[in-house]
Amino acid sequence: MTTDSDRGVAIEPAPSAPPRGGGRVGASGTHGASAAQAAEVHDERHGFWTLTIGSVGVVYGDIGTSPLYAMRESLLHLGHRASLEEVIGITSLLIWALIVVVTYKYVMILLRADNHGEGGTLSLMALAQEAMGRATVPLTALGVVGAALFYGDAIITPAVSVLSAAEGLKVASPAFAPYVLPMTLLIIVALYAMQSFGTGRVAAFFGPITVVWFLTLAALGAVHIMDAPAVLAALNPWHALLFLIEHKFLGFVVLGATFLAVTGAEALYADMGHFGPGPIRTAWLGLVLPSLMINYLGQAALAVSHPEAIENLFFLMAPEWGRLPLVLLACVATVIASQAVISGAYSLTRQAMQLGLLPHLEVQHTSETQHGQIYMPKVNWLMLAGVLLLVLTFQTSSRLAAAYGIAVTGTMIMTSLLATVVIAKSWKLGWPVALGMMVPILIVDVTFLSANMLKIKDGGYIPLMLGAAMVVLMWTWIRGVRFVEGRIRREAIPLKEFAKSMSTSSATRVKGTAMYLTSSPEITPPALLHNLKHNKVLHERNVILTVHTTNQPTIRDSERISLNRVSEDFATLEVLYGFMEDPNLPRALAQAKELGLPFDMMKTSFFVGRRSFRASASVGMPLWQDHLFIGLVRQSYDATEYFRIPAGRVVELGNQMVV
Repeated sequence: MTTDSDRGVAIEPAPSAPPRGGGRVGASGTHGASAAQAAEVHDERHGFWTLTIGSVGVVYGDIGTSPLYAMRESLLHLGHRASLEEVIGITSLLIWALIVVVTYKYVMILLRADNHGEGGTLSLMALAQEAMGRATVPLTALGVVGAALFYGDAIITPAVSVLSAAEGLKVASPAFAPYVLPMTLLIIVALYAMQSFGTGRVAAFFGPITVVWFLTLAALGAVHIMDAPAVLAALNPWHALLFLIEHKFLGFVVLGATFLAVTGAEALYADMGHFGPGPIRTAWLGLVLPSLMINYLGQAALAVSHPEAIENLFFLMAPEWGRLPLVLLACVATVIASQAVISGAYSLTRQAMQLGLLPHLEVQHTSETQHGQIYMPKVNWLMLAGVLLLVLTFQTSSRLAAAYGIAVTGTMIMTSLLATVVIAKSWKLGWPVALGMMVPILIVDVTFLSANMLKIKDGGYIPLMLGAAMVVLMWTWIRGVRFVEGRIRREAIPLKEFAKSMSTSSATRVKGTAMYLTSSPEITPPALLHNLKHNKVLHERNVILTVHTTNQPTIRDSERISLNRVSEDFATLEVLYGFMEDPNLPRALAQAKELGLPFDMMKTSFFVGRRSFRASASVGMPLWQDHLFIGLVRQSYDATEYFRIPAGRVVELGNQMVV
């Protein structure tokens, strides 16, 4: 069974039974079965290739735009005209970065580290926690830092990609130079403005267009390789090592620029649940990697034969008549790359919300059939503001490229550390094997990070500041929620004791069912106590309703509901959701009927506690963190909307708490 949990699509071929009977009937039946099996195989192959082409657009859109600037920035970091040996060394660094970081780490190892079919930093964190049997602080910290740094990458990618493509206008004609910045801003604003309409129809074209883009990369490179065939020596990794040895610190500086070739590799793992490992591997090994390698070799040959072309190396690969069409194709490719990052930011934010790392924000579904197509207004407009600020501040892709890389390398290190835990504990291969597999990768990751740290003063501080801000937000939310829940537990009455005391209570009973939403099913919800204290009534059926998010992406419907009787009047109902699912309580409660819970929406009242918080320097967290936590609470999406409870069935009871 093939399941796309992010889109809510399940495809399961019907089993074919062998025909019964003999003679002509049997022969006919066998032939029919063979035809059905052949058709089934054809459909599977068709579906596989459809997913493969789709993965080219979504998964590899970001890394596919790296040739626009990676080779250029690497050569310019030398500070002088590159010799043939230096061009070969830098090209070898670019090619072997793709082979070691992407092919070995992501394609060969991480695509096997799936959390029930899902990938990504937070998914890997959840898998590591499950393997360890508990949510340890170090594992949570690795996931939080990795996710936080991704947001820095998600803001820089659209800025540097679209700006580098628009700069090709100057190559097509110098008269276009004044329009580069306005065109960049227009494309970016249009890209974020269209998010609320959904990307389903546009996404159908992403794959084929990006396939054309990669074929164009390969064609441009192949045309120029013969300008200087000696650059083929870059396929030998010795030249990369020799370059670093001979150039010492300068080689270390250039190494930070060559890392631009692998930015976007995280998407390969993060989008695994959308397409599956098979199509992603096929697309990489069959099209993406060969196209990138050929293009970098072609750029190297052009740099050797025409050194004056280095500042606009990519666009000068095209003949004069083809430069404007190449600029337009590059703009489309960068929009696709940006779209993939934007969608990734939505998915990551939803995972963080479900795992309790961020408050619940508004999530709008832009497709009735594809669950993964979502739009988050607050995330969208904050990202747009950040991207526009970057473009207006830096104004050129070369200056922006200096800020690129640190966030990506940081995320990659977090992923490598989490993967080490998964290999050792979840795969049960032990720590020696896990360290043997991942330590070489960690050395490469740390080396790239160290090289990129040299860019801090030139703009590299921006993704670090963004990442640090996200870490503080997540840390504050986790700490604040734990403080509030801990205080409620300390002051609460155990549910069993309360239910027992109510069996002899004289409180007025009213017909119907009351459901009290709480995060702790074993204690009496404050909303129930407030209702009893102020209204002096108790419903004839009282259900303590708790929603849990698991470390799995999705939960089977048969495992979603757990009903336990506490007494004749009280019961606890626990509803499970995966971290890739959106809660829908009315649908889940309809399932509860099968477990013996009489549920009628029109006869049920949902009681929700509405807390207001007051900051205090003497209680709980530091005062600045209190104010930040209160601000996050105010940004939270309404609980009744989040759980899809009809507003007419909700009763809110408020109280104030000092934090």
